[in-house]
Amino acid sequence: MSRPAKAVPRLLFALLLVTSAAAAAGAALWWSLPSVAALATRVPRTTALLEQRRAEARRAGRPYEVDLRPVPLDRISPRLAESVVLSEDAAFFGHSGFDWREIRNAAEQNLRAGRTVRGASTITQQLAKNLFLGTERSYARKIKEAALAWKLEHALSKRRILALYLNAVEWGRGVFGAEAAARHWFGVPAVDLDVAQSAALAAMLPAPRRAALSPAPPWLARRARKVLGLMRQTGKLDDDEYVRAAAELERMLGEAPPAGDEEPPEDEGDPAAP
Repeated sequence: MSRPAKAVPRLLFALLLVTSAAAAAGAALWWSLPSVAALATRVPRTTALLEQRRAEARRAGRPYEVDLRPVPLDRISPRLAESVVLSEDAAFFGHSGFDWREIRNAAEQNLRAGRTVRGASTITQQLAKNLFLGTERSYARKIKEAALAWKLEHALSKRRILALYLNAVEWGRGVFGAEAAARHWFGVPAVDLDVAQSAALAAMLPAPRRAALSPAPPWLARRARKVLGLMRQTGKLDDDEYVRAAAELERMLGEAPPAGDEEPPEDEGDPAAP
């Protein structure tokens, strides 16, 4: 038998070993991740992100008061749910946890810019990160996030995933979930949020601890106006509703500060500013 012929079985054996090792590692990762089945009927009383923020404040020697008030989806304004989906993940109800078109578009834009200027995480991926992982940046965390997103999509309905997200997402320093956010920013329960308030809250999500109103920073004002425009474009607002909401939004945003903060600032760590 020639040397090339003898090498074929060795190559196949090596490939089999690599494949088996990868499968074993994947299985070990899968079983190491938490179960999501209980989330079908239970809203967590804390999250990985909340506990991360608490630990950051403790290390900095600052007090950290938490406001987290879980409520059913029917006690959250549909306008807020619509605004958040349009702002964060417009294809949410049509994908299975990953928006491959957005992933491709984000990769192309980041490649052109030579840095990360746009993400492509879906609401499901963001929920996995908020509940279980926190904001650590690593390939290992992204792999876990993807696996948990797959678990969430296969265990829960889309409405349940959205309800959990709206109850867990950070909306300010110590402010978690739609009910706490509505009361913190506007002094109303989440079910009573109007169109302009909903657009403003949705616009905050890239950097909620950097958000402000009256005046709003330029990045927030730009995003809020965009959300409102998307609501009209997608038929969720008629022209009269849009005009009224736009006027209310401009009153809420206040006089714009000087330009120069057109993109949401980084909000992963623990900024000293409130």
